[in-house]
Amino acid sequence: MKISMYLLSTFLVSNVFVDRFMEGGPLFMSLILICFLLAVFFIIKAFVNLKKDESKSIKMTSLASEASLLGLVFGFLGSIIGLITAFDAIESMGSISSGMLAAGLKVSFLTTVFGTVTFILIRIGIIVLKSLRAK
Repeated sequence: MKISMYLLSTFLVSNVFVDRFMEGGPLFMSLILICFLLAVFFIIKAFVNLKKDESKSIKMTSLASEASLLGLVFGFLGSIIGLITAFDAIESMGSISSGMLAAGLKVSFLTTVFGTVTFILIRIGIIVLKSLRAK
């Protein structure tokens, strides 16, 4: 039991995805994660209601689409705010190394990547759902 808890805690603490999540800034990354989880919930509800109640399935599909789009927009907003913060830091320092600039740009684009992945995964689910509905 202790070994499995140790492995689980090691996996969660040293996971690359968790590191990137924390690097991207907990505020915007958490908002995008909430949008992703909501969209997954709506997609699952749409699949469950596919045969039972088609109108409810369509409504859930629409909600999933909106939640994924909101996650994408949060990603872009987080990226823009990150770029502004990085440029403010560069302005206050005067001259910086290219490594510092690259690190700041990398962090600012993490929210964009997470938001885009959220949008793409849910969009794939919507496409599959629509193809099943058409049959």
